[in-house]
Amino acid sequence: MLDERVHRVLARLDREDRDERAAGLPATRRARQIPSSTGRFLFALAASQAGIEVLEIGGSRGYSSIWLASGARVLGGRVTSLESDPAKCSAWRTNVADAGLDEWAELLEGDAFETLGAAGDVFDLVFLDAEKDDYEALFGLVRPMLEPGALVVADNVLSHEAPLRAYSAARQADSTLSSVTLPLDHGLELSVVVA
Repeated sequence: MLDERVHRVLARLDREDRDERAAGLPATRRARQIPSSTGRFLFALAASQAGIEVLEIGGSRGYSSIWLASGARVLGGRVTSLESDPAKCSAWRTNVADAGLDEWAELLEGDAFETLGAAGDVFDLVFLDAEKDDYEALFGLVRPMLEPGALVVADNVLSHEAPLRAYSAARQADSTLSSVTLPLDHGLELSVVVA
């Protein structure tokens, strides 16, 4: 649920993101966070299943993690977030704690290709928001952790169409998935495991 603590942290992160963009900071130094409407969409997905296990690949400073963890706590789920940048990891921990969501979210710090094995066995929802050239390889590592009914949401498939066109095409051609490109914000590829 989105209580006052959560709203306060999300509003602060929104302001920081706007300020960084206005200052012209390069993408590598910005939070690179999702728009709030994508956050509300992730909240709805995470809140829809009791005991949901969520994996987030690319936690940055915790903005999307807060949306996911707020949703997961509605019916007693958990979020495992992966992030490699030490400064962003520090900010993630502060922001998630300030939002009062430590109990529902944990951070695994390090390269996703190395930390993914420690993340868990099976996930119900995966949010993929990492380096675009890594999407295909990361999906390949995550796929064995998904059972029928699991959802994968990949961000930026329209804003970064050139590097992610092949990712979307591969998901839509996979007979074990049902996938659709959603024109929400930067574009989301939503895939549900059907077999």
